[in-house]
Amino acid sequence: MIASPVETLFYVLDETATVLEEELQCTYLEAIAESGENLFQQTILQEELSEITKKRIQKKYDEIKLEQLSKEQIRKSFQFAILKGMKELAQPNHQMTPDSIGIFMSFLVDKFSHNRDQLTLLDPAIGTGNLLTTVLNHLPDRNIDSIGVDIDDVLLKLAYIGANLQEHPLQLFNQDALEPLFIDPVDVVISDLPVGYYPNEVRANEYTLRSEEGHSYSHHLFIEQSVKYTKEGGYLFFLVPNGLFESPQAKQLHEFFKDQVFIQGLLQLPTSLFKSESSAKSVLVLQKKMEGIQPPKEVLLAKLPSLSNPRAVEDILGKIDSWLKVNKSR
Repeated sequence: MIASPVETLFYVLDETATVLEEELQCTYLEAIAESGENLFQQTILQEELSEITKKRIQKKYDEIKLEQLSKEQIRKSFQFAILKGMKELAQPNHQMTPDSIGIFMSFLVDKFSHNRDQLTLLDPAIGTGNLLTTVLNHLPDRNIDSIGVDIDDVLLKLAYIGANLQEHPLQLFNQDALEPLFIDPVDVVISDLPVGYYPNEVRANEYTLRSEEGHSYSHHLFIEQSVKYTKEGGYLFFLVPNGLFESPQAKQLHEFFKDQVFIQGLLQLPTSLFKSESSAKSVLVLQKKMEGIQPPKEVLLAKLPSLSNPRAVEDILGKIDSWLKVNKSR
């Protein structure tokens, strides 16, 4: 049975990373980053390797012609290798947004910003970059300048390597995204928000959405920070817990939204995409307020069907299109 291009690239990344993991005494995820960089640079960068090992690895790289692969084929192969590494580490902050959600996010970004050929886009919790590059790959006709922020240097390096392999220009910042960002306001924010408590109480106290007692919710602070760095009239697309508006701090969130943004939509994703019903999420769509822009006549509320049901998915996408024609003001 002939392997697909995605499988072939995955096998090359996996086999070379396994060798590098052993030789460099590093984690598999770190080895994937090293292997991806070798592939991008078309040379073996690890000088400490023996000549025999270098030749062994180079022989595997010679099986791949990146220029013959699509950006999506490269992304998927790299994603599979990263997923293997994440299963081995099993760290809660090492999670990857499912492809189907990334594709749906790209649909929403496309529809809400359809009149813009040039965009600046920020993911303040970029992780490995899979969500961002999925969106970029599904908006090939747009001129998009992208920015990613993450505090985890391993994940950020993987985002950097993945973007290089897919030839996406991308600015990356290795920092706590809730600290001041040295970027200009952007047109669009997308993010699979980190959910939990933010440990830096000193920094949290500078936010409107800080908790009056105890630790603040990091996902609330990420929303506030993202709104701050969005242009007036710009859009924000967040993957949020289904219980976002039912938490003890929901009242503060409602007040913040009333002051700063228009809620455009809340789209509940199929629970089948998640490990359990309690971990299920929705896509929250916001628009930063701007003079001359009116709120939607009604907020777009929908529960998405199983993404394996093409007819039902087509029907809901058609309803979103119809809603946009009536409600989208800019």
